[in-house]
Amino acid sequence: MPSPLFFVRRRSSYRPLRWIVLAGLCVWLLASGCQAFQPLPPGLSSSPPLREAQDVGLLIDQTYVTSEQQRVSEQQVFDEVLDLISQARKLIVVDMFLFNDFAGQDSYRPLSAQLTESLLQARSRHPNMPIVVITDPFNTLYGGVHNAHLQALEDGGVTLVMTDIGQLPASNPVWSGIWRLCCSYLGNDAQSGWVPNPVGAGKVTLRSYLHLLNFRANHRKTLIVDEGDSWTGLVTSGNPHDASSRHSNNALRFSGAAALDLLASEAAVLHFSSEIETSDWPSPPPATANEGAQLQVLTEAAIRDALLELIDSAQPGDRLDLEVFYFSHRPLIEALIRAQQRGVQLRVLMDANRDAFGREKNGVPNRQVAWELHKTGIEVRWCATQGEQCHRKWLRLDRADGTSELISGSANFTRRNLDDLNLETSVRLLAPAQQAVMHAAREQFERSWNNPNGEQHSLPYADFADHSRWRYALYRFMEFSGISTF
Repeated sequence: MPSPLFFVRRRSSYRPLRWIVLAGLCVWLLASGCQAFQPLPPGLSSSPPLREAQDVGLLIDQTYVTSEQQRVSEQQVFDEVLDLISQARKLIVVDMFLFNDFAGQDSYRPLSAQLTESLLQARSRHPNMPIVVITDPFNTLYGGVHNAHLQALEDGGVTLVMTDIGQLPASNPVWSGIWRLCCSYLGNDAQSGWVPNPVGAGKVTLRSYLHLLNFRANHRKTLIVDEGDSWTGLVTSGNPHDASSRHSNNALRFSGAAALDLLASEAAVLHFSSEIETSDWPSPPPATANEGAQLQVLTEAAIRDALLELIDSAQPGDRLDLEVFYFSHRPLIEALIRAQQRGVQLRVLMDANRDAFGREKNGVPNRQVAWELHKTGIEVRWCATQGEQCHRKWLRLDRADGTSELISGSANFTRRNLDDLNLETSVRLLAPAQQAVMHAAREQFERSWNNPNGEQHSLPYADFADHSRWRYALYRFMEFSGISTF
């Protein structure tokens, strides 16, 4: 039998290891905290004043199946984007999250090539016109793959800016703390890949995967151009991404002071991501009192605040319609339930979170949130997708007094999209209920909800109902921790 001295020596031999492990944990927690709570760069999370809603138009992309079982994709968003670019003479600023042809073998439309060609033609027509394209480094898998479209833009004289997403707070701090300590200083290249490409053919480096796990993103989808003596902005839920070309999306186009607010919001991204000088760009004018329809550009958490304010303002007799790709944000869910309890008429149309570019997902988080809403009596239906995604992110309130409010744009209704983590842009429109854009938005929702003329746009709640408590717990953990792709 070992002597008591043996056990004393054995315990003492573990003490340095324990201190090393404890020190490592402390360093990791400190790094994670610094990443999670680092402040946003200046100019983000903005809510400029309400402006006169000038030349507002609603654009719709919709994919559905006809009564003859034919698949139809109606397209308006990028037709308008290309038209606006083609007539610009002074300035073009594009900010798009996905700008690539990854996973696009069965695409309906080569959107990335069409946008690239349109911008290069604009450069050829007007050699001295500033043309700026802002995008997310995911489009090169953080340096791990070659993106021919972005390279063509650079070669053609278009100014390309990769957003410095490392300046954003960590949406997955559990990993980002480790990333900061061990891997953030590593470079990347497109030649030495040895692991499968997660979004296409060929190989990528392990560094691409490690970078991806941070889940930071510039998720905006905007365009600003001149139109003669005026300025026009466009905010959409759609991407110039070939594999997304059948997705159901929408956009709001508008002119006037609000377009310059949108331009200022993009200048803020350029200020922390590049050395581009924007001081000679037109500035938004001072706010003025106006009547009639009003429009406001919102970014980051200002979108969340506007959504909550809209829902909390709804009263008995009002109708609230919502259509969204990802829905998991706890304060919004709770606000909808409170509105239902107050007597507000509610309809929620969601993607079933099944289809992801040829891969089948497990339905998290939408099916779990749908269960929660359904139990309270809120009407829920699913978009009837056939491989594409129901990719809109909009909410409309029709009040009993004849006024309406619409919030629409890039931001999904999730913690990552609404709590100052991703870069996002949405638009808030206040107008009479029968104003043209409000009427068009209402008609589109009714079409999607009611399946007129034998068309199939949506399915009943029961078709994708998921009452698994395990998956509900998984959704809550993923939303809280940030260890998720939504």
